[in-house]
Formats: sequence, structure tokens, C-alpha cells
Amino acid sequence: MADIKELILTVVSPLVSHPDELMIDVVETEEFLDYQLSVHPDDVGRIIGKKGRVAKAIRTIVYSVRVLGPKRVRLTIVNS
Repeated sequence: MADIKELILTVVSPLVSHPDELMIDVVETEEFLDYQLSVHPDDVGRIIGKKGRVAKAIRTIVYSVRVLGPKRVRLTIVNS
């Protein structure tokens, strides 16, 4: 789990103006490991991008990581 968290931070940190306010919470459900990414309100648009293209690219990278067990990884961008 720490590797996926580090991957998300590595990808997202250069995109935001306030990297010190990046937070990732992991919520484990029966089906998913849900990584909830929260950023500074000024940076939400940078993470989502035009028509969601940046968010889709970040999710593609994160979802390509292999996880042991039956659970799948999900990345949620949380408005704070």
C-alpha cells in the first residue's frame, strides 16, 4: 500500500502549487483499496485537467500497479 501512495505523491506533486497540502487517505472496503486524494482548493482544477484528462492519466498509471489479493485499487479526488 505504501508503494501506491508514494506513486500517487510522485505523480501529483509536480502538478500542484501547494505540495505541502497533499493528503492521501486509504479506505479499505470489501472490493477496493480506495485512495482518497485531497489537495488545496486552488489545485483541484490542475489535478482534474480539461475534460478530466489529467485525472484519467493519473488513474491509468495508478490502476496499472499490480496488487496482491482480490481487491482493486481506486483513486478518488476529494474536494476539501
